[in-house]
Amino acid sequence: MTGPQRYGRSDAELAVLPIGLAAGSFAGQVVVISGAGTGIGRACAHWFARLGADVVLCGRNADRLVAAAAAVSAHGGRAMVQAMTIRDPEAVAALFARIWAEWGRVDVLVNNAGGQFPQAAIDFSAKGWNAVIDTNLNGPFWMMQAAARGWRDHQRGGAIVNVVAGVTRGMPGVAHTCAARAGVIHLSKTVAVEWAPLGIRINCVAPGVIASEGMNAYPPAVQAAFAGTNTMKRFGEVEEIADAIVFLAGAGFMTGEVLTIDGGQQLWGDQWTIPRPDYFGGPA
Repeated sequence: MTGPQRYGRSDAELAVLPIGLAAGSFAGQVVVISGAGTGIGRACAHWFARLGADVVLCGRNADRLVAAAAAVSAHGGRAMVQAMTIRDPEAVAALFARIWAEWGRVDVLVNNAGGQFPQAAIDFSAKGWNAVIDTNLNGPFWMMQAAARGWRDHQRGGAIVNVVAGVTRGMPGVAHTCAARAGVIHLSKTVAVEWAPLGIRINCVAPGVIASEGMNAYPPAVQAAFAGTNTMKRFGEVEEIADAIVFLAGAGFMTGEVLTIDGGQQLWGDQWTIPRPDYFGGPA
């Protein structure tokens, strides 16, 4: 089975696709979304704005963030943009300081920024390994810590949703991100307990193969095989992940959990992000 020819949703689609929560569910709230210029992050920007929230969009590509903010604003939402890297704790602290100063509150953090490249682990360079660990583990922690410190200092609670990956069976070809995402999952479970006295909830969403721009990082043969690695024999869509994220952001009696949305892949599929070795039967 081949994958879709076009990965991702357009802003026009994201503005009208149905949402699983009631209108106004986040009215008056401020939601911070990292990696908001494309894919799942951009879908979340639309979802939260359409549900009444003001959204703060951060990421490394200023042009993409500005375009996403303009699309949200065109449909009645209010968006703030800050180009930055979550790898830099000082930049992260400056982001949250600006939000509290200009908007007076933070209610939800969606930790979506991340990235990786497919490669056999035996060939990783120190630079490549460190870059992925820094982006997918250290960066999310700096964001979580800055959000938590703000809530503590302002004596109010909040919610964090971390976008991770399905790592329970390993992820051949992206061992670096598997290690980082597993770290975020167990970090989340730990601070869900530590920060409960502060009124802070932390949950994770683990997407499977999603038809977003991130698919373009993988070779065409791997893309074509991805859809056949889950029981539903298709790619997930960004709105299906956005639905889960807004649910967890508002699920007041849920913390420390991982919600896996992968079409049953972790139960059944054999997913390689690099060509499968002959030892395991060769290409899917």
